Parts: sequence; C-alpha cells; structure tokens
Amino acid sequence: MSHRPFPARRSVLRGTLAASAALTVPAALGAAPAFALSGRPKAGWGVQAGDVTSDSGLVWVRSDRPARMIVETSATESFRNPHRWHGPLLGPGTDFTGTTRLRGLPSGQQIHYRVLLADPDDPRRTGEPVAGTFRTVPTGRRGVRFLWSGDLAGQGWGINPDLGGYRIYDAMAKLDPDFFVCSGDNIYADGPITATQALPDGSLYRNVTTEEKSKVAETLAEFRGNFRYNLLDENLKRFNAQVPSIIQWDDHEVRNNWYPGEVIAATDTRYTEKSVDALAVRARRAFSEYFPISTLRPGAKEGRVQRVMRHGPLLDVFVLDMRTYRNANSPDNQTVDPQGILGREQLDWLKRELSQSRAVWKVIAADMPLGLVVPDATEGKANIEAVAQGDPGAPLGRELQIAELLRYIKHRRITGTVWLTADVHHTSAQHYQPSRAAFTDFEPFWEFVSGPLNAGAFPANDLDNTFGPERVFVKAPPVANVSPAEGYQFFGEVDIDGHSGELTVRLRESDGTVLFAQTLQPGRVGQ
Repeated sequence: MSHRPFPARRSVLRGTLAASAALTVPAALGAAPAFALSGRPKAGWGVQAGDVTSDSGLVWVRSDRPARMIVETSATESFRNPHRWHGPLLGPGTDFTGTTRLRGLPSGQQIHYRVLLADPDDPRRTGEPVAGTFRTVPTGRRGVRFLWSGDLAGQGWGINPDLGGYRIYDAMAKLDPDFFVCSGDNIYADGPITATQALPDGSLYRNVTTEEKSKVAETLAEFRGNFRYNLLDENLKRFNAQVPSIIQWDDHEVRNNWYPGEVIAATDTRYTEKSVDALAVRARRAFSEYFPISTLRPGAKEGRVQRVMRHGPLLDVFVLDMRTYRNANSPDNQTVDPQGILGREQLDWLKRELSQSRAVWKVIAADMPLGLVVPDATEGKANIEAVAQGDPGAPLGRELQIAELLRYIKHRRITGTVWLTADVHHTSAQHYQPSRAAFTDFEPFWEFVSGPLNAGAFPANDLDNTFGPERVFVKAPPVANVSPAEGYQFFGEVDIDGHSGELTVRLRESDGTVLFAQTLQPGRVGQ
C-alpha cells in the first residue's frame, strides 16, 4: 500500500498527555469551573482537531477557568521557531471551550501543535501546554486511511476502570489513520450512568459516574456534562490528540429516536421538559461547543452538521444529518413522502455535491442504515426509526427519497459511491443489487455498518428487500444489550491505495482483529 504511517506521530504526545493522566477524578473534571481557582489555567480535557483541509485545521480545547486560547504549530515535535495563533477568550458562554482555525499550513504534512491557556489578566501566566498532531490533506494522489464507528457510553455502560476504560480507541490509534468519522451517538443524553450494573455471570460492571450523568439531560448544563463525561477517559483523550475527527450526530445526542416537533408523553416522568425541539436546541449548542466542526463555529454561515470533507483527488466524504430535517416517525408506509429522512433541501444539496465531485471515491457517511429495519417502539408505538420498514415491495415512506437518490446516482453516472453507517450496535456488510430488488433503477453498491464503540451490543436487524440487500457478513450477539465487558464492540477501516485507487474496507473488533475485508475497484460499475 502507498499509505505510509508517520512513526513520530505518537511520540510528541507522550510527555504532554502523561501529565493529564492524574486528572481522571470525576469530581474535579466533571464540575463547572470555579473562578476562585488558584494557579494557572488547565486543559484537563485534552485537545482535538477536526475538519482538516489541505491548508488548515480546527483545534479545540476546554479550560477550567476563563483563559485566552493560544495555539503554537511546528513542523517538528521539538517546536523550534513555532508559529503562534491567538485564539478566543474562553468563558462561561461556551462552557470554557473554544476553537482556533489554523490557516496557511503546508499540504500533505504532519502538523504538530500545542495549546496554551493564558490568564486573561496576565498573559505571561500560562498553563501546561497540551500537544496534538494531525496531517493536512495532500493535494496530489496519495493513499488515505480512515476509520469510522459510533455509539459511545450507551445503555448505561460507561467508563469502566476494570476494563481500562474505552480501550477501543487505543486499538484504533495503532492504525495511525488520517482521520476518524464518528457516525453519531457521541453521547447518550437520555441514558443515565450508575455506579454499577449487573452482568449475566453475577459480577458487576463498574462505571465512573458524574452528577450530570445521573439523570436524563434536559438543561444546557446537563448536555454539556454528557460531553465532558467521555473526556474523562484517557484512551479517548490520547486518540483525540493523535487523530482528527469528522463528527456527525444522531438521536442520542438529544433523546432516543427523536424527530422535530415531537412531544414527550406525560407518562415519561424522567422529563420535566416535554418539548423535544427545546431539548434539541440545548443539545445542538453543547454539541457545537464540544467538537471542532467548522460549520457550527460561532459566526459560521452554514450552521449545519451536513458538509463535504474533501481529501485530495481520491476521496470526498459526504457527512449527512439524518436527524434534523426528518419527518415524524410513523409506520413509514405512505406512498408520497417529500420530506423523508433527509429533508428536501439536504437531498438536493447531496445530489448536487455528488454530481460535482471529481473524487475517485465518494463515501456517504450516514448515521442510519438503509436496508436494515430499525423499529421505533418509543411510547409503545409500532413506528419506524430509519429508512426501511420491512415491506419488501416498491419503495414506501422514507425509501422513496433514497430511491430518488439512487436513481439520480445511476442516471448521472456517478461512480465510486460507498455507504458507511452505524446506529444498530453490530457490524455487517450489505451488497445492494437491482437483480434482487423490488426497485431496480440503480447501480449496485455496498453499505458497511460498524459500532458500537462502548455501548450495549444488539442482534442483527432484519433486512428489507426493496433495494435488494444481501448480507455478506455480520457479527452480532444473540441477545440484546450485551455489555462491553462481553465483547461485540466494533470499528471499521477504509484504506485507499494511492497507486491503484483500490478501496479496501475492513470490519474490526475492539482489539483491532480483522473480521471481514472487501476490496473495491475504482471506476467500476456493478461491483
């Protein structure tokens, strides 16, 4: 393969991250900053980079008190003659988080950065620097490797010190990917985490706990606390400092299976706030504060999750938002459905961007699967949460919008589309073929599913034959809500060769073991 790792990538992180190893005391980091704190500002939640381009990157940090964000960059980990970037003043308006856009960077290069937090009243007083690194996107044809997965700290399975925390992130870091696509459910705002949960063998699963994770999230402070919770894990912080991310969201950033306009039933006494739209506004704000996403930065024009991330001539990643614009969950058997799961505006945007893309591969990062039936039994209703509803015939409901997209891809002769999804808490590979389908006006394509990262694992969902899927591979537990202590945690890898352009997908277990691999040829229709 032409993709070569950068051996020095992790070495820069050792010293600066080692100092943060003592900061995993939930009471210290989970609490809101206190202005009377003595000493210098601290960045105990690590650093992150995101939305990296050929000449820029977005760097994130959180302070424990008001501070000025300063970023230094260097071509080497020695940080000789660093370039300094003055970022925003971090304060309570953003929960002391902030991002700084680094511009004018060299393409295709390893960028070493470190974040300093300065006392706003005395800029000479700075905290211990926290370092990270990322590779800018090459402008020429070079191999690319990236990972994807989703679903973190779900079903009450949180950070377990007995298991070493979120160890899956260390396995992912060893592959030295160019970036990571997190396919939603970054938090479980509706999933409280208690100190212990019983396991089938009678033992206990022990969780790190915080006040904000003791109940469902309703207030802005509680949503923010959900994002801070995951940053108590050292594995995740090390990964964030090494690998830039492309983040999308799904339902559990707000509430299970939510949709715009939903009103929570009075019988759900966990919630005093019954308007899901009100919860979504607070969740979206916390989401924008805790991830480096260009389109959600303060003052950004777009203000949206969906976007295209371009990675040289070989790859474009189309990041979808299958939550914000969807219609209400229903039996999903209507014969006319103009809004669907994407909304008309986003569907038109996706069609336009796909037709304009000149990348060899066009990866569609969808937080929900296409041909897997995902039911929504919330509040006792027999509704559908994703696209497929189990009727194997002609497209109905949200399938109508997907059929329109697939038809468009075929008739515009758009090649190289691959779907990467998550949400269902198992891993699988589906091949879609018109000769097996009720709807036939599309070209064959692949859908690969991964996750969870650290959540309950569930049996494989039923397939809907409308688009002719064949499940080529699946690994899933035989019973529902299997804990991370019992396995069934997964991530996926995509490796594109810089010379041949071949794309290889590998489905991996939490320790990195390859379960399944599929290689696709560039420009070939019908594979």
